[in-house]
Amino acid sequence: MKVRLNIATKALETHRRFLAGASLTAFFAAVAFIGLGWHVYSARKADVELRARTNKSRHEMAELEAQRKEILRYFGQKDVATLHDRAAFINGILDARSFNWTLMFMDLERTLPGGVRVISIAPTQAGGHVELKLTVGATDDEAELKFERALEQSKEFTEVQIQSVRSADPTASKSGDQKVVQLTTVYSRS
Repeated sequence: MKVRLNIATKALETHRRFLAGASLTAFFAAVAFIGLGWHVYSARKADVELRARTNKSRHEMAELEAQRKEILRYFGQKDVATLHDRAAFINGILDARSFNWTLMFMDLERTLPGGVRVISIAPTQAGGHVELKLTVGATDDEAELKFERALEQSKEFTEVQIQSVRSADPTASKSGDQKVVQLTTVYSRS
């Protein structure tokens, strides 16, 4: 018969809890390492794709810039520039002829209240609309205010700017105008 006796001064300790905790920690560390490794791999792969798209865009921009320089060189030639100026002149004439001046004067006539008359008008066409410099005479302050309000409320006449308002010379004017108003406005029919 064998008897087991432990005559050591310290009792035998088991390290089972330490080993279980260390194993669990190592497992979570391995999972975190694999997760971070996958993240780095995905980021590098996306970075490679981004660099490829950036290089492609830069190459396309360089090609477009070369085309632009070639076009500018072509249009900078004397005979082509002369042709371009001539076409712009003809297009300006066509735009001026295609504008409906009668309709503009009808809209202006509809806007004029009683007691206001147009003394002078200087239309200038610019880019699909007409800039008008108007000089009008008004019989009194009320007629002048009605005209200004009518222009401001009109859809056709915009950007009304009054340049000057002065009293009319009673000896020179036989029309009965008390005030002369100079203004500018933009006419555009939409």
